Amino acid sequence: MKAYQAQDIRNVAIAGHGGRGKTTLAEAMLYTAGAIDRMGSVADGNTAMDFDPEEKKRHISVSSATASLEWNGVKINLLDTPGFFDFAGGLSEGVRAADCVITVLAAGSDLDVGAEKAVKAADSRKLPKIFAITKCDAENTDFYKTLEAVKEKYGAAVCPVVVPHYEGGKVVSYVNFLQGKAFTYSKGKAAETAMPADDAIDSLHEAFTEAVASADEELMERYFEDLGESFTHDDIVKGMNQGVKSGEMIPVYACSSLALEGVDFLLNAIQKYAPSPAEVPETAKDDAGNDVAMKCDPAAEVAAICFKTVADPFVGKMSFFKVADGTIKTDGSFVNSRSGDAVRLGKLIVLKSGKTEDIPEITAGDIGVITKLDDFKTGDTLCSAKRVVSLDPVAFPNPCLSMAVKVRKKGEEEKVSTGLKKLSQEDPSMQSYIADETREQIISGLGEQHLDVIVSKLKSKFGVEVDLEVPRVPYRETIRKQVSKQGRHKKQSGGHGQFGDVFIRFEPIEGDDFEFAEEVVGGAVPKNFFPAVEKGLRECISRGIIAGYPMVGIKATLYDGSYHPVDSSEMAFKTAAQLAFKAAIPEAQPTILEPYGTLEAFMPSDNLGDIMSDVSKRRGRVLGMEPAEDGMQKLVAEVPMGEMGDFSTVLRSVTAGRGFYTFEFVRYEDAPKDVADKVIEESKKNEEE
Repeated sequence: MKAYQAQDIRNVAIAGHGGRGKTTLAEAMLYTAGAIDRMGSVADGNTAMDFDPEEKKRHISVSSATASLEWNGVKINLLDTPGFFDFAGGLSEGVRAADCVITVLAAGSDLDVGAEKAVKAADSRKLPKIFAITKCDAENTDFYKTLEAVKEKYGAAVCPVVVPHYEGGKVVSYVNFLQGKAFTYSKGKAAETAMPADDAIDSLHEAFTEAVASADEELMERYFEDLGESFTHDDIVKGMNQGVKSGEMIPVYACSSLALEGVDFLLNAIQKYAPSPAEVPETAKDDAGNDVAMKCDPAAEVAAICFKTVADPFVGKMSFFKVADGTIKTDGSFVNSRSGDAVRLGKLIVLKSGKTEDIPEITAGDIGVITKLDDFKTGDTLCSAKRVVSLDPVAFPNPCLSMAVKVRKKGEEEKVSTGLKKLSQEDPSMQSYIADETREQIISGLGEQHLDVIVSKLKSKFGVEVDLEVPRVPYRETIRKQVSKQGRHKKQSGGHGQFGDVFIRFEPIEGDDFEFAEEVVGGAVPKNFFPAVEKGLRECISRGIIAGYPMVGIKATLYDGSYHPVDSSEMAFKTAAQLAFKAAIPEAQPTILEPYGTLEAFMPSDNLGDIMSDVSKRRGRVLGMEPAEDGMQKLVAEVPMGEMGDFSTVLRSVTAGRGFYTFEFVRYEDAPKDVADKVIEESKKNEEE
């Protein structure tokens, strides 16, 4: 494969709302550039990007995908990202490797939430942006409605470059303001045609000229002198170049992916105006935390970020890298900066239409795959042993929906655990762990579809079938009354017997701890048996008498007892303490405690009332509200953990995907009788099972 210098490489993420044509646009770009021989279809599951079996089955993208093409001597690495929010981890991967983000919208739609999130993702890394409005040839669609929605949100930075001209509700030509010409298309080939007489297009042309002038002081002066009438093509190119790369201009390109209309203009824009990796330099950190500038120099010491991991059944583990500095070759000396371990490289490959091709090296600025890096995780930095540095990792969203995994066949728990571990390496936006108290296998993800894909992959990749259930809530038990009881253990069976005798006072205390104290006088219980008494009580509180949950907020005071000089032992006093516990707790008003957490929910102002109402239905207590960034509102409340199960789904539904939240445990409180009764009933059922 041909090697490219950094200045001749463009790394472009394709992002936006689900169903707006991102994968189809990527397919059209690959076909237009001659990188593939035929146009695939998302519906048929045969596109170059959707090669994952889950994507073919569901007809949506569930992870990021890469493919490359050459356009006018420039290599363009496309990073197609999922649009559905359950798979937002793929957007994080794509944007981390990109130097420019193309946000895709469909003509006739409003500004989608997915488009807003794509712009935010680009802004988080200060990357230039381009809008591509697709499906312009759809029957009776309205490109201008979508353009106005984008301009309303992002203002004067939005610059129309290629717009459609409609007649009778159909696109008859595309006007390219950059070239000052109009074009018709036949089988993907553009032909110049007469400029249409259209007031709307004339008005957009003025907006284009003003946007170009705004990117350069000299052009701005000339614009005010003659309203841009003397601008040459070179002037416009200069303004576009500066404006896009500085972020002051967001060009808009109309196109139709299926009809291959306007796709060539979009490719031209990427080639000419998207920055090369050398123009978007990165900064790494050394072991001391000092900044180390990356120059995107192929001769420098290697530093490369692993932005994606795939467990391929045929190739094995594939680690996708973007090289910030240096040139990766298989004979180099490398380390993983996270672990400090030396690394032996497998093959170097690139993916082409779902197939692999071996390559000799991956140069600075480029993207490639290294196979069989078993100790590497997404977000790790591969670097030269001579210069150990760490690049910024991938900023994955936090999981918000957790479910318990139940195997359908007993004995397959280990296979499930192994499978989940491998899947979490492939998808860091998913987490898997064993709950400390309930001992349930928990998986956490970004939504119901995300978890459904994980379950499907467990079956297809690892041959195990599971069901998902709402996780058990880690309730607690405590007491509300002081009670004193004797515990006496006496047993004679020939030879030495067993004797232990204690008097213990149990009382409630504030907090979630267990306190042990002693007030023994006169040596009624020797001090060397105190630890045994405490140990016996601690074993008891690990499983409460009401529903089997750990007991908290209890103080136990050993205040009297007796012993036998021969028959007393640590075991005897441990048993005696447990007998006192079992006698006292039923009389000490035992009760169920439920965990509460602090909820911080963010939503558009229009949705605040609905979310407050939902929180109240969950027995939540609203503590306050305040404005947040981007016109959002922040709602703070305390909510029982047991009521939070489907909150993420409701918040997403009410806010059309714009809302998000955090939830952090704060304390335990007495559960209402109906809740306590339900907890006790479920505990009995679990014991019967």
